[in-house]
Amino acid sequence: MTPTATALRGGWSRGLIELRQSFTNGTELVGHFFWPTLMVVVTFLLRDTTFGGTGFLLGTLVLPGILGMNAAMSLVSMSQQLTADREDGTLLRAKATPNGMLSYLLGKIISVAGGLVVDLAIFLIPSMILVRGLAVGSVGAWLHMAWVLVLGLLAALPIGAVLGSLFTSARSQGLLTLPILALIGISGIFYPITALPDWLQWLAQVFPIYWLGLGMRSALLPDGAVSIEIGQSWRHLETVGVLGAWLVLGLVVAPVVLRRMARRESGSSVAERRERAMRRVG
Repeated sequence: MTPTATALRGGWSRGLIELRQSFTNGTELVGHFFWPTLMVVVTFLLRDTTFGGTGFLLGTLVLPGILGMNAAMSLVSMSQQLTADREDGTLLRAKATPNGMLSYLLGKIISVAGGLVVDLAIFLIPSMILVRGLAVGSVGAWLHMAWVLVLGLLAALPIGAVLGSLFTSARSQGLLTLPILALIGISGIFYPITALPDWLQWLAQVFPIYWLGLGMRSALLPDGAVSIEIGQSWRHLETVGVLGAWLVLGLVVAPVVLRRMARRESGSSVAERRERAMRRVG
């Protein structure tokens, strides 16, 4: 077996172990259920509200957008976990083993993506019972949702790894979370984007959150719902193009940034960060 194959096998095993541990750790288990449950409540409260004079239920329109939002938020999870592992020395240990960074990154992608899929299921299953008007009665709808989710994750996770490499402390992650929350607010997740000013619509379309939400809506909503979208079109080609562009950007930038970050890691830098953390606690 080649060194690369060994690293990939180790990364796969690492990812499955981390995923399993996340469902046996009390704090992480609460996280898996808290946000999906909160989103179920939001969707339930919006279930009988209509959007303007269209007759479409806002809860029905919001549900697929929330799925896309959570997929996009995987980049925040990736960033947070990579920063935490850098701070406690996990990345330094990975760097010290042959192909350790490759194994580490594969494992992290598997654990983050696997946890996200479970979170989406926790949200989607009860929401399908509570919300009316979803077009989920065909295999095509589920296959459509699957390719949007896979492409969205492949676009988001490398960018999350890049962002995580830029932070040296988990405390500084708020600098990332706040802008992401702002983007969610203008990306048509909780209210159709066509109700926003034109300049905000253009800004939202630069980033993957809007396109993930649009892709999920095109998969799960009836054909008539396209009337409230920009250009009254699901814009499948544009969805593939924008998410694909973010995917290529991440694959080009992530290896370069991560290699530079790994070269800067040393025992002394980890010890210094740990000492700063202890002083904050003290």
